[in-house]
Amino acid sequence: MPYFDAASAAPLHPVARQALLAALDEGWADPARLHREGRRARLLLDAAREAAAEAVGCRPDELSFTSSGTRAVHSGISGALAGRRRVGRHLTVSAVEHSSVLHSAADHESRGGTVTEVPVDRSGAVDPAAYGAALREDTALACLQSANHEVGTVQPVAEVAGLCREAGVPLLVDAAQSLGLEPVPGGWSLLAASAHKWGGPAGVGLLAVRKGVRFAVQGPADERESGRAAGFEDIPAIVAAAASLRAVRAEAAAESVRLSALVDRIRSRVPVLVPDVEVVGDPVRRLPHLVTFSCLYVDGETLLHELDRAGFSVSSGSSCTSSTLTPSHVLKAMGVLSEGNVRVSLPAGTTEEDVDRFLDVLPGAVAGVREKLGAPAAAASAAPAASLVVDALGRRCPIPVIELAKVIGGVPVGGTVTVLSDDEAARLDIPAWCAMREQEYVGEEPADRGSAYVVRRLS
Repeated sequence: MPYFDAASAAPLHPVARQALLAALDEGWADPARLHREGRRARLLLDAAREAAAEAVGCRPDELSFTSSGTRAVHSGISGALAGRRRVGRHLTVSAVEHSSVLHSAADHESRGGTVTEVPVDRSGAVDPAAYGAALREDTALACLQSANHEVGTVQPVAEVAGLCREAGVPLLVDAAQSLGLEPVPGGWSLLAASAHKWGGPAGVGLLAVRKGVRFAVQGPADERESGRAAGFEDIPAIVAAAASLRAVRAEAAAESVRLSALVDRIRSRVPVLVPDVEVVGDPVRRLPHLVTFSCLYVDGETLLHELDRAGFSVSSGSSCTSSTLTPSHVLKAMGVLSEGNVRVSLPAGTTEEDVDRFLDVLPGAVAGVREKLGAPAAAASAAPAASLVVDALGRRCPIPVIELAKVIGGVPVGGTVTVLSDDEAARLDIPAWCAMREQEYVGEEPADRGSAYVVRRLS
């Protein structure tokens, strides 16, 4: 059964498994103790730190192991903000950061700090000039991911790092998605990553803090991991994480070329095989293993279940699969279609046959979901009504867009359709539908319940 969700968690690398089993026998003791078993554990921990530091591009004494990538982000942001409190309490982030960064930003705001979110273009990338303009005299920290976790777009980290350096602002880079696949861009001041993203065991994160960066650990601290990650180190998991990171980096050049070709095949074939699909993310500046596309008139949760039954494990940023019923903040910031969203992220070793089977299965799965939802097979014939109102209140995506598509042919060219909806996804998906179908999105108006979205027929 092909597993196509490596961006969430990559399968455990064989080297990680071997290292983990060996370290369970050798690395169980307390590395802070002076006896023989403690010294053996300390040697394993030090060797793992050196290997990880080499991969990251920092000194071993600048790198700490944490309990997760999320913990690394939270500790990195809180420590840097506290260390530079005298400079100010302003934080700059991009609008498409991982939720761990945005949660830290929200917590900072709740404590009286200020946050600026730098917008992205339709590909999901920030404009370095716009990012630089968001830096202020009181900016204590800036954050920018190396590559996006939902659409794969690679961010201009080196350019932004240069602007941060000129402004005297440290830059924290969340490298969770890219560390095992591509070289880490230079110029960062703090870096966070997570082992389960590159094929290491879950429960190991990395936090690197350059010498010279003002940093004040928040919360209770102890003598372990430079005080940045309290508690007993999980040495077997750390050893496995470092060993697998070294292994995947050695394989990355050849494997990235191979996976990139497979992703290019998906990017080019999906719009041909499946009508009304938007492939999102930068087609060039992207991670080699990840591609995301959204399908009109499709319930994302149902589609994922259909693909799972067909033997393919994929993910989604669609609100149709979200317990909060809100669109992915990444897709929302990009202004692209969110309904029927599918993220395919290929693990190492994925074959061409696996991809071809996925492409064979996908059209039927999408068509089946659309048929169940009553999606329009073709535009309706024109009718004399100058305007129509569609009541989609209380109905989740993709139903509001499906109902819009059904009736747009029922107004003359120049006529309008008003969709009443209280589904948060409609605010994103109706404008995206208009862009895909070359109709005019007039705008959103207040309504007694939810909002009224007005669309003008152009053709």
